[in-house]
Amino acid sequence: MESAQLASGKLENSLFLGLELGMDKKTFYAECWEMNKEGILINGPTELSVEYQVDLPSAKPAKMRFYPKFNDDKIYLMPVDYTYEGWAPWNDELAVEKLRADVLALYEDWYGEGFIEVKSEDGNQVAFVKVDGNRRTRIFKKNLSTVRVEIVDLPILHQIENPA
Repeated sequence: MESAQLASGKLENSLFLGLELGMDKKTFYAECWEMNKEGILINGPTELSVEYQVDLPSAKPAKMRFYPKFNDDKIYLMPVDYTYEGWAPWNDELAVEKLRADVLALYEDWYGEGFIEVKSEDGNQVAFVKVDGNRRTRIFKKNLSTVRVEIVDLPILHQIENPA
């Protein structure tokens, strides 16, 4: 799937909130600062995180926290963590499996359908993956309360992993 999409030459750089793969660090900070001034984004709980009150398809209150990884001062990887507000291990309505389905529906709305389910060899880890040209999106359970989404620019990732 990756090979076919990369061979297509299609470029998909959009992430969310007007942010994009390939955006330089200075522009990323400026965009986030503007959205912070407008009350759209706030500082996350850790030094390097941005928090957004996301509207999931289920309408359950949730937070989205993100901070990109840069290569040559440009975004090439955007890890995003989602959590339901009020999560507790005994609250089945806010279980991480329901959150993963909710996040998957959100990304199908944003990026279109076509995510495929991929399981680890032992079946313990399940991810939903979609590749659009250069952009690969993976959605998986990070822990008991959090779903992680990783959006990466594949040509840049391959360049980092296999330097010439």
